[in-house]
Amino acid sequence: MEAAPHTKLLASQVGGHPGVTTTEDGSLLIKPSFPAEVAFYQALAADPRLADLRDFVPEFYGTLKLEGRVENESGGLDMNAIKPVQGVPETEKESIVLENLAYTFLKPNILDIKLGTVLADEDATPEKRARMEKVAAETTSGETGMRLTGFQVYDLAADKPIVTTKAYGKSIKAAELPEGITRFFPLATSLTSAALTNSTQPTTSAGMAHASGLPPQILLPILTGITSDIEEIFDTMKDIELRMVGGSLLIIYEADWGRAREGLQLLREAEQRAEAGTERGEGEGEDEDEDEDEDEDDEDDESAKSIGLPFTVKLIDFAHTKLVPGRGPDEGVLRGLRTVLELLKGRTAETIALSASDRT
Repeated sequence: MEAAPHTKLLASQVGGHPGVTTTEDGSLLIKPSFPAEVAFYQALAADPRLADLRDFVPEFYGTLKLEGRVENESGGLDMNAIKPVQGVPETEKESIVLENLAYTFLKPNILDIKLGTVLADEDATPEKRARMEKVAAETTSGETGMRLTGFQVYDLAADKPIVTTKAYGKSIKAAELPEGITRFFPLATSLTSAALTNSTQPTTSAGMAHASGLPPQILLPILTGITSDIEEIFDTMKDIELRMVGGSLLIIYEADWGRAREGLQLLREAEQRAEAGTERGEGEGEDEDEDEDEDEDDEDDESAKSIGLPFTVKLIDFAHTKLVPGRGPDEGVLRGLRTVLELLKGRTAETIALSASDRT
């Protein structure tokens, strides 16, 4: 399927159905969607029961018809300039327009984790339910509530992402999940440092290992931050009565060393400002320096816009998500989130141990 004018196929897609496109500047995604997913995003904006979940999903800008009209246009975006993909099936002629979570990253490492032990809707055909039950039983989904759908990790020497397809996630057993997490969160080696030092002539020899990974002083705070965000998602999901079938947890972090350092610094500064604001009381001191060096502030703002946070974690893919009042939270999804947390904490401990051994 080719992208129509003014859009291009999403190059960094590691999971989900094909056909997702982006605007020319890459800031927005256009994803063919079923009515149920549109309804969920609309409920997310209006239903107070879902209020705590809003921070953990991509920004939703509205829907796009094949004739080019956008409903629920927001944010001053020129949505009519977006041309949808041709040849979309009749049942998927409405697309949703979302923020591209990878847009602010220079070299994004991206992991799609399928959540849940149940992979088919209650109203699916018996044949589909049987097929998806078989998939769950034969993969890590049934036992752990999660599956590594696909991921990409940058080879910093060759300056390109190395993609691991969904076939890998379907082939491994639960005991091999830590290996998969290690592959997605590689620790920099001496090879990486040497390759980056000679970055004007990157080494691409087929016999050489990929130069991937962050040094421990960058990787550890990123792992800690991602873990903290997923803990918040878990605490939110356990209090919401819904069923999320076929949904995913998307993890993105920066592979470029310099960009990741800058992102961590921005994060630390934001946390310090938040702490300072809490200590002095809300509203106090906010205007003290606003009139000073306005030109310099404007320049700083422009610079900051080009650098995003070093990682992001969001829930995505809601085509089969619905509220189920009175039936409690989705225990299969919660099991998956617990598994992810255990894996991340294991990788964090492993990284600490490896960095300590390198210093001795």
